[in-house]
This record gives sequence, structure tokens and C-alpha cells, in this order.
Amino acid sequence: MTNIVQLTPFVLCSSLEKQISFYCDRLGFSCGFKQDNYAFLSNGPVAIRLLECPPRPDGRPLGENQSFYIDVARIDDLYAELEPRLSDLPDGRVRAPFDQPYQQREFHVIDEDGTLIFFGQDIRARVDGE
Repeated sequence: MTNIVQLTPFVLCSSLEKQISFYCDRLGFSCGFKQDNYAFLSNGPVAIRLLECPPRPDGRPLGENQSFYIDVARIDDLYAELEPRLSDLPDGRVRAPFDQPYQQREFHVIDEDGTLIFFGQDIRARVDGE
């Protein structure tokens, strides 16, 4: 398994342009490649692959059952940096930082197609007093 370099989830979307704008303008990603219905976005060591797809026949959002987790350092600083760009999203799309019982501090953001993005920091040292 030493050959594994990176994990880059595919995120399904209904509008490639709309999602590129969301991830770049609101979350600080950069678009490294875009062609037809596909784009590769990155932010430091984190990357995602956007794939524009036709709508679901039942009308449900493409991202309804999608989620991914981004491990971060200094989560409260990151949230403070992103919050002005997230503040005008509709209610329910952003959850401010909070501590989870599994010793992670997290905040959540839902993208344009319903994908749930978890940002989290390990807080065991803070909880354990180390």
C-alpha cells in the first residue's frame, strides 16, 4: 500500500460552472483542469474531481447521498477565514464549529448539489490535556 499517493473523490454536480465557483470562491479551492463535464480542483494537499451529470429522474439532488471529510489544522481559524464567504448561504447549508463525541471538532458545509463536506480537526490532545 505504499504506492498510494492521494484520494480524490468524485463529486457529482448538475452544473460544473456553478460548483467550480462554489468550491473556488467559497472554500478556497483552485481549478487545475477543466474539460467538458469534468474538473479537477485542489486546495493544498486536498483535491476533488467534479463530474457534471444529468439530473436524476426522481428530481433528488445529485449530492444527496455524497459526503467527504477534510482533515484540517486550526479549525476555528479556518472557519473564521471562510465564514464571510459562507454567511449568505441559505439556512441549513453551514454548521459552525462544534465538538463531536469522537474527539473531532468539525464544521459542515453543503455544496450546490447537496454534498455534505465535513471539515474536522482531531482534538484528543485538547480533550486529554496533553
